[in-house]
Amino acid sequence: MIKPTPNPPIRLFTVADGISTEDLLVNLSETLASANALSCDLAFDLEGAKREELLGVAQLIELAQLLADRVHDGVGHTTAAA
Repeated sequence: MIKPTPNPPIRLFTVADGISTEDLLVNLSETLASANALSCDLAFDLEGAKREELLGVAQLIELAQLLADRVHDGVGHTTAAA
């Protein structure tokens, strides 16, 4: 019998319980910064449509970075107010 859907992939990485929201956001920001640097470096080695596509990915990463920074700033204000 053939299954209608495949098994979900096995997770290789997990996030440990008990890590503060601020620490998670800092790690998220560092990961996004690394992804942005990698995509920009690679994009500048390409030409034409592929370069434009990868620069689009870099822009999406940058937007995610701005959102993460805004959330991180909000966490700092909430913690200070409490």
